[in-house]
Amino acid sequence: MKRIDQITHVYFLGIGGIGMSALARYFNTRGVSVCGYDKTPSALTRKLEKEGIRINYSDDPAGIAVKPEIVIRTPAVPESSAIYRYFRDHDIPVMKRAEILGMLSARIPTIAVAGTHGKTTISAMLAHIMKSAGKSCLAFLGGISTNYGTNYIGEPDPVWLIAEADEFDRSFLQLSPRIALISAIDQDHLDVYESYQEIVNSFRNFAGLLPGSGSLVCKKGISGFLGYGGKTFEYGTGEGPDYYLENIRIENGRYIADFRGRLNISNITLGQPGRHNLENALGAAALADQAGIGSEEIKKSLFSFSGVKRRFELCLQTDNTVYVDDYAHHPEEIRACIASARELWPGRKITGVFQPHLYSRTRDLAGDFTKSLSLLDRLILLDIYPAREEPIEGVSSAMLLERSEVTDAVLCKREELLDIISSENIEVLLTMGAGDIDRFPEAITQILKNKALG
Repeated sequence: MKRIDQITHVYFLGIGGIGMSALARYFNTRGVSVCGYDKTPSALTRKLEKEGIRINYSDDPAGIAVKPEIVIRTPAVPESSAIYRYFRDHDIPVMKRAEILGMLSARIPTIAVAGTHGKTTISAMLAHIMKSAGKSCLAFLGGISTNYGTNYIGEPDPVWLIAEADEFDRSFLQLSPRIALISAIDQDHLDVYESYQEIVNSFRNFAGLLPGSGSLVCKKGISGFLGYGGKTFEYGTGEGPDYYLENIRIENGRYIADFRGRLNISNITLGQPGRHNLENALGAAALADQAGIGSEEIKKSLFSFSGVKRRFELCLQTDNTVYVDDYAHHPEEIRACIASARELWPGRKITGVFQPHLYSRTRDLAGDFTKSLSLLDRLILLDIYPAREEPIEGVSSAMLLERSEVTDAVLCKREELLDIISSENIEVLLTMGAGDIDRFPEAITQILKNKALG
């Protein structure tokens, strides 16, 4: 196989995925001929096509315009795919996205952001700090940065590569970080890991990728699990960690706090809502500090950071109605999303639409989902989004409904959702999930706007 900087034609299997599309944009901006396959069109694939990338929506090798030198594949596309079989039968190298990202990481000094929650927001915040401070970087993000309208930031002669380090399938073990952050180690991806201890071990191995001269930044309470012998810094709320938050308050709908410890910055004002994003901002600031960015640049950047699509994204706010869309698909993320909504809009009825993601996750974390969803006043449950999985007997959204502690809860088919939203008196609405629930926010926003105009 050619070296990565010598490739002229590349094909993406599952190009519409958020991580895959960022890598496709990397190659496309460097003049490489990029083509790909995805099952269905989306706003993201349409944007890729406008950027000059050819996409086939039929699993048919006849749609392959140019024979590629390399194929990059996501596990979401099964090995039974006709296009995948075509490449395999014609001896065209097929590699995982993580392997390609690992090749880039070996060539460019890398800051890797890991953790079962928060890594997309922290990565996007750090990329914005870098750009605002005039530090050239590459950034591969797991979400669309609102500031830049993309999940990929590419500049010439990058000083740093910012990589969202994904624990799924142990992908993050392909990276070569010089600075790393771990935001959380919670039970997840039990379709890949046999136990929580295996998850911890994987994060230990990730920390072990750092050189002796590297820096590891961890959420408070995590570093003891990792066994890393180099420079380690913790961050969190309250005195104790190396970087900590104090004096947290809400003013005019914005969260404000002071950064203390190794950073001393007062009145940090976030451009993105959500209490949990204060800690995300602190993590990003700690990484920036380790990379040599000054306090004033950090403060200005966080004020102008406008968020990430589907990370507590405020889609609509009127006098009577609020609508937030969020990627939350793990019980801890759901809890944080609902808690932030309660804090920002106290006393209002909170309606949550949740689409469970993966049968295995729903089965393994059913009790935790029940606890988190019980924080809602009204629950609308969509069917499970299977992604890469086949159904598991006895596992369904109805199972969650039966265990639900929310007295006002209902099952809902995708095709019924907009009608239900139209018929309800919405005060605060949260849509949550990592599946194709992301196709609804535009239509829901319009429905709620029309109702507000009445």
